[in-house]
Amino acid sequence: MDINNQQSQSRERIVAVQKNGDGDLTAFKTESGRVLAYDQAINEAGQGMLAGVNVFKGKDGGHYLRGDADGDPTNNLDQLPIF
Repeated sequence: MDINNQQSQSRERIVAVQKNGDGDLTAFKTESGRVLAYDQAINEAGQGMLAGVNVFKGKDGGHYLRGDADGDPTNNLDQLPIF
């Protein structure tokens, strides 16, 4: 097993989300049951601690979390179960 594969297997995946009344993502639940506020998830994703997501800088200069592009819309963050 190569080192990149080991790293991706040791990183946690987001399995559920919370949304506010406008439908914006506000918090995330990982497969281990940890609940991350949006800013905490951005920080951890930026450090490579979360699998399947990445951080991007929007036109407004803010940082946002999104699922990695893999061609499967069913695992987009917006499509994950609500907790």
